[in-house]
Amino acid sequence: MNSTTSDPHAGQPILQAGAPLDEARAAMVMVHGRGATAQSILWLQEDLKQPDFVYLAPQAAGNTWYPHSFLQPIPMNEPYLTSALTAISDVIERLNRAGFTHDRIMLLGFSQGACLALEYAARNARRYGGVVGLSGGLIGPDGISRNYAGSLEGTPVFLGCSDLDAHIPKARVIHSAEVLRMLEGQVTARLYPNMGHTINEDEIDFVRAMMAAVTPEE
Repeated sequence: MNSTTSDPHAGQPILQAGAPLDEARAAMVMVHGRGATAQSILWLQEDLKQPDFVYLAPQAAGNTWYPHSFLQPIPMNEPYLTSALTAISDVIERLNRAGFTHDRIMLLGFSQGACLALEYAARNARRYGGVVGLSGGLIGPDGISRNYAGSLEGTPVFLGCSDLDAHIPKARVIHSAEVLRMLEGQVTARLYPNMGHTINEDEIDFVRAMMAAVTPEE
């Protein structure tokens, strides 16, 4: 990762899939994990099977959003963390300009991308179409202040993770769920026994139902 710039993810591509931007009824911002790509997280749309959605996935410089564990002191992951959060904000602003209100936009991330999606939603609390963190949690070490401003205004939030994930402590998933509930999110958290660092069918089913609620039959 290039440490000589204050905005290392600036100018990275944003990939798009699903319905055309001018025809979609809702949008999902998909954030890939460490060492992965925007293209790899977009493959998830094939399992989600929601034809009314457009999917946009920003690409991290060097395929990594920030260099150290999400549990480390936040300054250790700067300026990459701020740049990564800005990349998500840029995608949402692009969707806003295309006519999508926030309640028609969902955020979804896996692993490092899940941590980013959850942290972005907490720092920018408002009514979204939904927020999904698959194998992730809020960023920063134990014990830091979580006095985020604003309200999620009843946004559906889903956290899914293994109870033995090598990268994501179970306690952080539980704590993240508590914080997001304090921000007035409608939070569902599920810990799956002995699951690897992966995504399972139950998670896919839950997210699919969340998406269908954003685009109900007219």
